[in-house]
Amino acid sequence: MYCTRKINDDYTWVGADGRRLAMFEGVFDVPYGISFNSYLLTDEKTVLFDTVDSAVRRQFRENLLHALNGRTLDCVVVHHMEPDHTAELEDLLLLWPNLEVYCSAMARNMMRQFFGDKFDSHIHVIKEGDTLTTGRHTLQFVAAPMVHWPEVMMTYDCTDRLLLTADAFGCFDALNGRLFADEVNFDRDYLDPARRYYTNIVGKYGPQVQAVLKKAATLEISMLLPLHGFVWREDLGYILGKYDQWSRYEPEEQGVLIAYSSVYGNTESAANVLACRLSERGVTVEMYDVSVTPVSYVLAAAFKFSHVVLATTTYNMGVFITMENLLHDIAQHNLQSRKYLLIENGSWSPAAAKGMEAILEPLHWERLAPTLTLKSALPEEKLAELEAMAQAVIDDLGGGEEEQPEEAAPARKFVCKVCGYVYEGEALPEDFKCPLCGAGAAYFKEVENKPVKKFVCKICGFVYEGAELPADFRCPLCNAPATMFEEKE
Repeated sequence: MYCTRKINDDYTWVGADGRRLAMFEGVFDVPYGISFNSYLLTDEKTVLFDTVDSAVRRQFRENLLHALNGRTLDCVVVHHMEPDHTAELEDLLLLWPNLEVYCSAMARNMMRQFFGDKFDSHIHVIKEGDTLTTGRHTLQFVAAPMVHWPEVMMTYDCTDRLLLTADAFGCFDALNGRLFADEVNFDRDYLDPARRYYTNIVGKYGPQVQAVLKKAATLEISMLLPLHGFVWREDLGYILGKYDQWSRYEPEEQGVLIAYSSVYGNTESAANVLACRLSERGVTVEMYDVSVTPVSYVLAAAFKFSHVVLATTTYNMGVFITMENLLHDIAQHNLQSRKYLLIENGSWSPAAAKGMEAILEPLHWERLAPTLTLKSALPEEKLAELEAMAQAVIDDLGGGEEEQPEEAAPARKFVCKVCGYVYEGEALPEDFKCPLCGAGAAYFKEVENKPVKKFVCKICGFVYEGAELPADFRCPLCNAPATMFEEKE
């Protein structure tokens, strides 16, 4: 039986939820399932955007045939050649012999790797800026290399202002009948799955995500249609803002992740004492036993928090296996700009800290205190060192009791003349690039330190801060004019 959802008059979701997969991509557990999104455009031509994973091919086929309502499928746009989005492609080409496929040159080469060259005559290679007219709709293709494979494309529907985003803006968990992010309490129930999805699937490629966000800022977007998770038709600034923050490796929250591995509980005990000392001073702490919790959850927490404590026992004169796996995953995902502390344990020859430092060294994290070295259990005489570690974190978070410096002069403000982004600091660096639109320092002008007002875009939620909103201002996220902004108290 078909199970489709209408997105608007011409677009239909024909994807499917997968709940029987224990692991996504063989590595990420998905206890609440995952959606495989596919979208059908019904115009003078019918256009399918991506297919699905083989695990849900039957539901997908029923959905697609129902949405076509007897029509022939004319075109397929392949945004991403990963098999969870192309498992049905070969069967569709056999079912509709005149089906045309639109994809990047690299995707065509990958298609040959999967299916051989028997479908070459069906393929139209597209590149950034190319367009396809389907009748009422004009589709414009946007290159998104390494978000998260090198062949990835996105499609912008210039008519309905939809951006089909491939794997960007996705989320773990099944949709369960809902399709739009505004149909759920996303911040409460789905932000954690979205963060885990981003950090593990896309997190390594922050600069490439930033490049795509700059392209998106030039488009007037009313909806985001990803290949996993919810469609965004309201508050686009929320999810775009999260991707901007995550891809700059900026922590969402000032707090501490404590990740530990402990064979007999002694290292865990030390980690617990540290957590108590931090929590009683009001510091937010999340703890994970990395021998129990899958790495994907701990990596997501490392992206979330500003400070990281790593505590582990020595194993084979190195780092305990599960902690070593976590550290390699953090390093491979290129997580930047964190501050950290280390606790090592070893009954006769503690040696884990050296191995941890070697793995973390390329990330250039800032270390806040010397390593706490234990031999078996945490002794009374080591409590002072542990207290000092806690105090180092508290001081760094601004909770210390030492004398505060004199209040600094108000920071100077420089506003981007292209998109309105405001930079604050003593001076604007000569090589500065606007994080929203990419404009260089020459496009910034200094503004007086007048009382700052906030103006909110009524379409996507973007917030502009300044003394006044320029009359010719346009939203850098959805391109709405200044008349669509309202002042916020």
